[in-house]
Amino acid sequence: MAHPQVLRDMALFVEVAKRKSFSQAAVALDVPISSLSRRITQFETSIGLRLLDRTTRKLVLTPHGEAYYEQATRLVEEAQRTFDELIAQARGPSGLLKIAAPPDPWVVHHLSAIAGEYARLYAQVRVHLDLWPHLVDLAQEGYDLALAVGAPRETSMITRKVAQLENGLFAAPDYLDRAGRPERPADLARHQATMVGVPSASSTAAASTWPLERGEEMVSAPIGRAISSNSQGMARRLALAGHGIGLLQAIDVESDVECGRLERVLPEWQGLPSPVYIVTTSRLLPAKTRSFIAFASRQLAEQLAPRGVTLDEAELTALYDLQEA
Repeated sequence: MAHPQVLRDMALFVEVAKRKSFSQAAVALDVPISSLSRRITQFETSIGLRLLDRTTRKLVLTPHGEAYYEQATRLVEEAQRTFDELIAQARGPSGLLKIAAPPDPWVVHHLSAIAGEYARLYAQVRVHLDLWPHLVDLAQEGYDLALAVGAPRETSMITRKVAQLENGLFAAPDYLDRAGRPERPADLARHQATMVGVPSASSTAAASTWPLERGEEMVSAPIGRAISSNSQGMARRLALAGHGIGLLQAIDVESDVECGRLERVLPEWQGLPSPVYIVTTSRLLPAKTRSFIAFASRQLAEQLAPRGVTLDEAELTALYDLQEA
């Protein structure tokens, strides 16, 4: 049987390695940093191998530490999940649930309603929402999950697709009255555009294109001069102000179209759909996280489907299998 201190030290090591910081791990564990550092040093001494290389500027795992971290993480997460399930059986999901999400208008509208209803149903869970324009480091920042539009660049993330958003071309009527209304994708080359994304230093307006599709047909439409932003909200405002045509999420501009502030351009053409994911760092999740994912996944899928692109059968099956987990 493993000595109890070995299991405790393993959990301490995983927390430090995950955050790559003694100070952040000490705050998360609510222990003095000196005590934490001493325990890790004693743990390394008992093993006879150095697991962490410490410098004044950073902390990195040694090759032995990398190998041990992967194994220890699985054991610690399984132990935590077993403990959480016991607690959940006694009183239901509980604790602080930290969620990161983008500040897109539709996210603010839908996620706030979903989080509020979840908090009402699960009174023992305290929900905290943070809005970030980019996907943060969930482990290092202490988040349980994130909502992301588009696949995360970090391949180690666990993603669950819950919806797909339609993207279309929109512009202010007064801009179109001045510049003319495109009749085909090739006409976009003579228009100014409002783009979402960060252009590379070497990119040029002539090299910028929008992939558009119409049924089974797909084209790469060149665009003219562009004002770019990393924010859907900013791109929408630029389009509203008459600064060009924007490839925008249709759900964010519904009211603008209804009120005549924006007009759909080339309505038979659409941009590639934007997948919406719930993202975690592990498949072994505590009860509070699993219950929120199950609740929010179905809510988002049902609320966004009429405004987006329906998931295929395999994706829907995987999503609704999650509800039973």
